[in-house]
Amino acid sequence: MRVTGVVQAGGKSARMGGRPKALLELGGRRIIERVVDAVKPAVDDLLIVTNTPELYAFLGLPMVADVYPDHGSLGGIYSGLRAAPGDTAFTVACDMPFLHPDVVRLVVERAGSGDVVIPKVGAQLETLHAAYAKSCLGPIETRLVAGRLKIVDFFDDVRVVEIAAREVARYRDPGIVFMNVNTPAELRQARAIAARLA
Repeated sequence: MRVTGVVQAGGKSARMGGRPKALLELGGRRIIERVVDAVKPAVDDLLIVTNTPELYAFLGLPMVADVYPDHGSLGGIYSGLRAAPGDTAFTVACDMPFLHPDVVRLVVERAGSGDVVIPKVGAQLETLHAAYAKSCLGPIETRLVAGRLKIVDFFDDVRVVEIAAREVARYRDPGIVFMNVNTPAELRQARAIAARLA
């Protein structure tokens, strides 16, 4: 099975004052470089979903625009999955600086066991650290057209395989693996964690 890594970099970064979160520096590297380095070893190929390709050209990766602009993360998942050459897209957010290659592999190796393969921490499904099969395209598009943008809403129409937090925890604290950097305060916290991990 061919799995394409998809990095979602289409957000507005409003809570970061409009500065693209993916390009913020953390531990000597931009956050998106950390994301790419974590995902690349586990997938067959990699692409970026972005409406500002000029910002990410330095990565030398294929880029696609949102098929449904302003349709949030669900629109980004759809766009990346539709463009993916592989059977499945392993989708992550561009602002997750502590992704772990072994946790990526944990999800990618189970791709094919369900239409969605997704870690669950407490009651939270980690929708932007999950594998989505091409069979999800129809159910997702139905929601996008209807303006129903909550990611988990289409899960009733597909087979979902959950990965328990304890499996993730074998490699790194799930609270760190799935951390997003959305605000200046979270950036400060992430820099402290990066210093500690180093």
